[in-house]
Amino acid sequence: MKNVGEAPQEELATGERSTRNRVARSILDHGPSTVAELAGRLGLTQAAVRRHLDALVADAVVEAREQRVYGARTRGRPAKVFALTDCGRDAFDQSYDKLAVDALRWIAEQEGGEQAIAAFARARIATQSGAYREAVESVPAEKRAEALAKALSGDGYAATARSAPHPQQGEQLCQHHCPVAHVAERFPQLCEAETEFFAELLGTHVQRLATIAHGDGVCTTFIPKTSHAPPTAHASKNTANASASTAERNPA
Repeated sequence: MKNVGEAPQEELATGERSTRNRVARSILDHGPSTVAELAGRLGLTQAAVRRHLDALVADAVVEAREQRVYGARTRGRPAKVFALTDCGRDAFDQSYDKLAVDALRWIAEQEGGEQAIAAFARARIATQSGAYREAVESVPAEKRAEALAKALSGDGYAATARSAPHPQQGEQLCQHHCPVAHVAERFPQLCEAETEFFAELLGTHVQRLATIAHGDGVCTTFIPKTSHAPPTAHASKNTANASASTAERNPA
């Protein structure tokens, strides 16, 4: 699990981080809990638990809510309980990658499965294309790679664009993180569909030089210098097909 509610190193000792993680983990394991319940389970004072909960609430890891009462209510206000937020749950290890791989593997094993995987990969990109297209088509040609990088960063890819090293004429789009790397390692169709989309979006063939899914440190795509405007949403298939033929290959 990642450290939840983590403050800068100089402000939060290792022991504090560990205890804070224990508080969050106890809520994950036992469900919404009161301060008294957490203190009893963890062997902490209620004051200490409240201090850690205040930090976790500030970091949007947990939230306070009224305890649900089943049956007849007793006198007084319901006790306040603390529950994990969606952000807090995401801080713990998940099995989504394995689920995705298992699902795609099952599809691949059916008749026509490989084609179905490729179709799924293209459909997935298509559902995300609107924001990327808007970002790219709203800037001059020389700014399109940079605009695409910013749009990708907004989706968690930590992307940058820079001039390609000499003697190449063009730019390199670098994605320093890939949210689906573990799945793409087994199903390269995800990378191929992305490469096709970049080519169609930028109006030129592009070449995938490296991918995180194949063990490289960064996903790197070469975008040659071109004066062509990007095609519309119904752009020709030829550009996409050209990009697919070069996907995952290093330039000669």
